[in-house]
Amino acid sequence: MPLTDPTDASAPPAATPVPLGAVPPLERPADLPRDLAGLRRHFAPVFARIAEGSRERDRRRILPFEEVRALNEAGFATLRVPAEAGGPGVDVRTAVALLIDLAEADANVAHLYRSHLGFLDSLRFQPEAVRERWHARILAGATVGNASTEKGGNALGTLNTVLTPAPAGDGPWTLTGTKFYATGSIFSSHTRVSAAQTDADGRPAPGRRFAVVPVEAPGVRLDDDWDGFGQRLTGTGTAVFDGVAVPPQDVLDRAPGSAEAVYEAAWFQLILLAVLAGIARAARRDAADAVAVRVRTFNTGLGLPFREDPLIQEAVGRIAAKAFTAEAAVLSAADALDAALADHEAGRTGSGAPEEVPASFTWAELAVEHAQVTVPELALGAAQELFLTGGASATSTAKGLDRHWRNAQTVATHNPIAFRARAIGDFWINGTVPEGLNAIGDAPAASAPLGADAPASGEAAR
Repeated sequence: MPLTDPTDASAPPAATPVPLGAVPPLERPADLPRDLAGLRRHFAPVFARIAEGSRERDRRRILPFEEVRALNEAGFATLRVPAEAGGPGVDVRTAVALLIDLAEADANVAHLYRSHLGFLDSLRFQPEAVRERWHARILAGATVGNASTEKGGNALGTLNTVLTPAPAGDGPWTLTGTKFYATGSIFSSHTRVSAAQTDADGRPAPGRRFAVVPVEAPGVRLDDDWDGFGQRLTGTGTAVFDGVAVPPQDVLDRAPGSAEAVYEAAWFQLILLAVLAGIARAARRDAADAVAVRVRTFNTGLGLPFREDPLIQEAVGRIAAKAFTAEAAVLSAADALDAALADHEAGRTGSGAPEEVPASFTWAELAVEHAQVTVPELALGAAQELFLTGGASATSTAKGLDRHWRNAQTVATHNPIAFRARAIGDFWINGTVPEGLNAIGDAPAASAPLGADAPASGEAAR
């Protein structure tokens, strides 16, 4: 649980795990509590059950379909649907606090909701008809995964996956391409696919579009072939789209550099940071629990039970401090996103064009970048120092303590920290507005073959 004032009613309650099917489905998402304390009480039994099976699922690579279904039935996927659309309408800070709680229970389950929550918030910048259609679908049970990144072969800023409109301009578009890192899609009813647009003759058109397609549509194939050593249960793998028909109303736009693009980059990254904060809390929990019951000690120490040994107490204290600091940084960044959305909802984003993006959006991106530079190190430190609180038995695969470090390291590698630190420095020195991550691809130099005809490094530098 988070470090809170013991008298604070918002602190997560102790909960007895219940069978996942024993929690009755929520009849109306609007009936969910909107305050953090009430939401924590509502989700506590499900979170406790998810935590109970986390170690075994990781050890045996059991995908959390039942856990996701229980969360969806309890209303978790609707948290950010606005109240005026019939949803709970919780703010970013509250949603992030719950994500941290869920990540403490199981980092994989929290992570796989990233795509859905990212899509849900992107709707705030879409035309009213799009918002109404998708809010209604999500309230009825739809969830949305993600298929944006391509494994290679696309130049930076371009995509090999293409969307082609109907030749007569009336009818479904056609989606063709292959994606990797399709996180959450195998647990979802739909997935959002980024694509370049071509005309009916196959000529590329400027810009990027997004197609939102049912995962069971003809021509869609999702492979659970993710082989990373951490976050192994997030459904991150290959997605293939072979001539998938997409209704025109499910082809969405997003302008580069717009308020939506700035916000979405920050929000997607903040969710990863919430996962890391939850991992740090899990390391604190497991360290404290193990030390409290350990009876073995070493003659080279003080001869005290570990729970009374000041050096072990210090080690657990350092883990706890890292978890506290990571959570505080993430929640502070969440406040910045709430402030940016307040500007948007008050009509202060103008047309949404890059030159009209308000300062609150820039600060939201910067706040997340500051946290991105610090939170991964804190989570990784907590997960590593967990092993300083026990003997060699702490490395037993049956205990599964290594999963915290593996998961933290995997999440931390998503977006290079060095690039974010440079952007922060450039801002504070030169006032340069940072650009959120919005493109991954082959660098221009990577297209030049290596060999005798390739320029020497000095020539390339010139």
